[in-house]
This record gives sequence, structure tokens and C-alpha cells, in this order.
Amino acid sequence: MKAVTLAPESALSKGVLQGSGGAEQAPDRRLSAPAALRNRELIAEVLQGVLPKQGTVLEIASGTGEHVTLFASKFPHLSWQPSDIDTLALASVADWVKHSAQENLLPPLTLDVAAENWPVSSTDAIININMIHIAPYAVCEGLMRGASRLLLDNGVLVMYGPFKRNGAHTAPSNEQFDASLKGRNPSWGIRDIGEVAATASAVGIQLEQEVCMPANNMVLVFRKRAYE
Repeated sequence: MKAVTLAPESALSKGVLQGSGGAEQAPDRRLSAPAALRNRELIAEVLQGVLPKQGTVLEIASGTGEHVTLFASKFPHLSWQPSDIDTLALASVADWVKHSAQENLLPPLTLDVAAENWPVSSTDAIININMIHIAPYAVCEGLMRGASRLLLDNGVLVMYGPFKRNGAHTAPSNEQFDASLKGRNPSWGIRDIGEVAATASAVGIQLEQEVCMPANNMVLVFRKRAYE
């Protein structure tokens, strides 16, 4: 059975679907996001140079599940733990996990990024794709606190999405996108790299690398400081 295709950005959180979905497709809950299919190979290329050689990678806000499904196949030496808070997303990820039948891809966990307690005790790396601009900034703060608690020393946090630099948008299209986000929810918006880096640094997570990506997106690589 074919996966249902999601509408553009943030449609998952709004529960808006495109395609021939209906009650007859209920047994297959897999969703598909065109943006995820466009960017996941490119993100995987960056991950190749930053992920550990072994261990567990926790994905925060897994969305449809298409990113983590590909990453698990690209990096079979790592154990992949998807998570989300949205019930529609969790169902989609669960079915992508089942459909892919990869031993290193675990069933998704229900995880509230802003909560003080996560259903994971530790992890070697964390990945977060296209989340903090469609959430209040408190969610970014929760992400950094959680990364500080869970990451082992020298563990990495990898974030992907649109960002501002020095208070300015990197492209006119990003400025328009930011306005549209704030029009839908005043607490949303494209975040500035400096602000995100300062939030991370306050809890012992240092920005290590900025990678420019297509469509005016970026990958930010953070690392947890190791204390003597």
C-alpha cells in the first residue's frame, strides 16, 4: 500500500493530508513529505563526517519517519531511536519502521522536548530536523537542556533547518517564510544562529560547525563539552 503524501511545511502538525487517503488506507499509516525526500540524502552526507562509529542516535521530532529510515540504512553500525510527540507522526514512524524491517531501527518513543524527563537515559548523538522554527523558542531551550542531560561527553547534536545569521535572513525567501510562520503563530519563526548557540553554550553544548545546504537551509553541529 502506498504512503500518503503530506501537504507542505508543518502540515503534519496540522493533520492536513494530500492524496487518496481514507478509511480504506488505515492499515498503512505511513506518511510522506516531499521536503524530507529532497533533503535526506544531503543531510546524510553531512552526518557521514560527524556521527560516531558506534552507539545510539536519538532523533527528536521524527515527523513522517522518512529521515530516520534512510539514515538507519546508511549507517547500519548505529542504533537509531526515532521519537515524536504528535500521534499522527508516531503512527507514521511506527509503520515506516515496520516496513523497512531494519534491525538497527527501533520503534518510536513518545517524547516531549520541553519536558524535563525524557524516556531515554543517554545517547551518543541527537538529530533534530526542521523543528525549532515551527515551535515556541522554549522548545529549543528544552532541546538543549535534554541534549546536555543525555549526550555522553563529546556527543554531537545535529540540527537542520532555516536559520538567521547575525540577526539577518540569509535569503529573501527565508524572510517571507519567517513572516508566514509568525502570521500563523507569533511564537514561531526562523531562529538566529547566535541565539541558538548561546542557549546551547549555557548548558555545556558548543557550536562546532555550520554547513550551508540547498534551499537556504543549514546544518548546525554542536558538541557536548567533556569535563576533566
